[in-house]
Amino acid sequence: MTRRLSVAERLASTEKDALLDDIARHSEWDRFLVEQAVLHFGERYITFSCNQIREQLPELGSGFLGAAINSLRTAGIIAHTGQYVPSTSAATHGHPIAVWTLTGKGRLIAARRRAARTRKAAA
Repeated sequence: MTRRLSVAERLASTEKDALLDDIARHSEWDRFLVEQAVLHFGERYITFSCNQIREQLPELGSGFLGAAINSLRTAGIIAHTGQYVPSTSAATHGHPIAVWTLTGKGRLIAARRRAARTRKAAA
């Protein structure tokens, strides 16, 4: 027998669904910007956090950066280091956020993109 959800639980679920719909509506351009920022920081630094990335990006919708980071993690492009730093976003009140590093797959993608830009600039 399944448990019936309370009114508060149903409202919370509805709000969560609305947030996920908003995140899904972001353009490919937004995803491209996040991916480029992650690859940039991953190539230049051994580890990085969303604090560094957020400083370089235009304002994105609520939750989008986190969703994009999770997608890159799931794809095996970045990996969690097991470390955390305090968030610099005022909305998060300084809660801990993950520190990331590029995986071998991520480094290969970054190197290929860099080589393609170099070839294009030379042409």
